[in-house]
Amino acid sequence: MRFLIIIPAHNEEENLPFTLDSLQQQSIKDFRVVVVNDGSTDKTPDVIRKYIEADSRFETVTLQKSEHQPGSKVVHAFKKGLQSQSMDDFDIICKFDADIILPENYLETIETAFANNPEYGLAGGLLYVEKDGKWVYEENSNKHHVRGPMKAYRKECFMQIGGLRETLGWDNIDSILLENLGWKEVVLPELHVKLIKVKGADYTIRPADYYGRYFYFLGLNRFLAYIASSKEAMKSKSVGFFFDIVKSYEGCRSEKLELKITKEEQTAVNDQRWKMLKKKWLKM
Repeated sequence: MRFLIIIPAHNEEENLPFTLDSLQQQSIKDFRVVVVNDGSTDKTPDVIRKYIEADSRFETVTLQKSEHQPGSKVVHAFKKGLQSQSMDDFDIICKFDADIILPENYLETIETAFANNPEYGLAGGLLYVEKDGKWVYEENSNKHHVRGPMKAYRKECFMQIGGLRETLGWDNIDSILLENLGWKEVVLPELHVKLIKVKGADYTIRPADYYGRYFYFLGLNRFLAYIASSKEAMKSKSVGFFFDIVKSYEGCRSEKLELKITKEEQTAVNDQRWKMLKKKWLKM
């Protein structure tokens, strides 16, 4: 299987070399990497140029300066990288972040998983962050969900779900849509991926606005959005945080902002959320 790896990069001069070095050290060598310079104002272009000149498997696409926000911008950059290649030449489509370090067997293990399990549509490892000099599991998501920084899609699955959506929640929407089409998402726990930078460090959106917009663009109905908001508020131990999230969500509804999913896909998202909620209730 041949890999196409797209890496959106915005001001990643310090982190990007670690990611690209870890790709060069992979046990599998048949891949192409497209680094999308998403309006960087630091020396990210110089870093990219160094790898392109030394390794023919590396290419780049340069975008104009844009505000770096969660969700839509990173997927926009990803799509620009994807458009520069022919999908016919590849079997596995990867969206990687520019601040991760992959174990040497990452691609090989992903390839083996796809080859041995034709129902697998999305695969990835687990994220680890550095804490007190040690790399520990991030614990920002469940261990059955492939996080956005390290996604690998079987091409057929990727095409069936219509690719990635330029919206907040894209990395949950993809999981729901592929499952609805009969594909499986699998986390390979033996693959430990090191995350260098704390997620959201370069976002300007306030947390409450982020969650409110996230729940809206994910397609959640009002009841499920309120439940999700209460969960986030409980984590923060703040009643005010709940109302701030709801205000953001309702603001999106009143403005009737465009969703990047169809009515049918929105129904699938809410059905999946209901199933998850019922499972939790039954365990209580």
